[in-house]
Amino acid sequence: MAGEVTLTTVNNIMKEVYQGRIQDQLQNEIVGIKRIEKTSNGVTSEVGGKYVTFPVRVKRNPSIGYRNEMEQLQTPGYQGYASVRVGLKYGYGRVRISGQTMELAKTNYQAFANAMDYEVNGLKSDIAKDVNRIFYGDGTGTIATSTALGSATTTFQTAANTGAQYVDTSLVVDIVTPATGAVKATAVTISAVNKSTGVVTLGSAQTWASGDVLVRTGNGRLSSVNREPNGLASIIAATGALFNIDPATEATWAAVVNANGGTPRALSEGLMIKLTDDVRVNGGNTSLILTSLGVRRAYFNLLTQQRRYTDTKEFAGGIRGLAFNNGREIPVVEDVDAPANKAWFVDESTLTVYRSTDWSWLDTDGNVWKWLTDYDAFQAVLHSYWELGVNRRNGNGLLADITEG
Repeated sequence: MAGEVTLTTVNNIMKEVYQGRIQDQLQNEIVGIKRIEKTSNGVTSEVGGKYVTFPVRVKRNPSIGYRNEMEQLQTPGYQGYASVRVGLKYGYGRVRISGQTMELAKTNYQAFANAMDYEVNGLKSDIAKDVNRIFYGDGTGTIATSTALGSATTTFQTAANTGAQYVDTSLVVDIVTPATGAVKATAVTISAVNKSTGVVTLGSAQTWASGDVLVRTGNGRLSSVNREPNGLASIIAATGALFNIDPATEATWAAVVNANGGTPRALSEGLMIKLTDDVRVNGGNTSLILTSLGVRRAYFNLLTQQRRYTDTKEFAGGIRGLAFNNGREIPVVEDVDAPANKAWFVDESTLTVYRSTDWSWLDTDGNVWKWLTDYDAFQAVLHSYWELGVNRRNGNGLLADITEG
């Protein structure tokens, strides 16, 4: 193949081979979004510009009553609606190869293909892992939260066992005050992580306050606007505005949350039944319970103690998990990236992935690989414009503060 491969050929390979494979990989590796894409709402790309808008009913018509003969009828009423506006978030992943590697496409195509596999497949895997983190997040970009102030130190203390769940030494982070978006430090490397103690060792001494967070560099809030898509932490919440509606003014725009003030308590079927019942009262229909590995173990132990059948089984959508029975079987599915001490009770039909484009190569000029100005190198950019939205927030629930098994 020497002498026949050109940059045009390489661009075509990128589009035809690697683009399709990233879609498969993302869908197969992310439990939550994989399930949502198989529901009746599924995924929509009919977004039309920067926003998706749709109405939600928040109040019933109050004009219902009974009167005596010839008595004046009640004042006519109407349904109460609010308009939800979902803004898309813009995600990118960049990969770079040297000019020398690109030259291999002409002289040693197999070596070039191997180099491309390492870089492109590595980027796809990294994006998949990051999307899974975002799925459980709150849109602020938070990777870890400090539990103590730090003054000119490299020791960033987070909660033991759980606080450093999403941290690894490949990250480059900013230290940000989440409420304001104020950046305390930028482009900080991570030199070590101790998951059990929650200590994240920074590559350089920095200063921050308790409650400040680590985010991927540039991913923090811009004033009050989040750069990352919303996840379950902001969608399945009883307080806080979501999109442009606040449950403080529209009470029905609040999810069901059963917490214990931060103090872990033993998991019980009573707690689980109560939460599904509360969701049902709101008109929701729990179709999936997502948990961390530790909460899944706690549920398994609960069933074992009660001498219940605990074999896993396969549910619709190819998901395997333990069954929770509250008049019907609901899959309890663990996800390695789910946050600790929580179980998310999801009505999947209420969630939709809105996007104008799936993850694909940025090639508006017809080329995937672009020369990197002033360097003997080329770069390719993957991009997706998307957001996780919900049309019935109160049809979902969160059981928090669970002691893990």
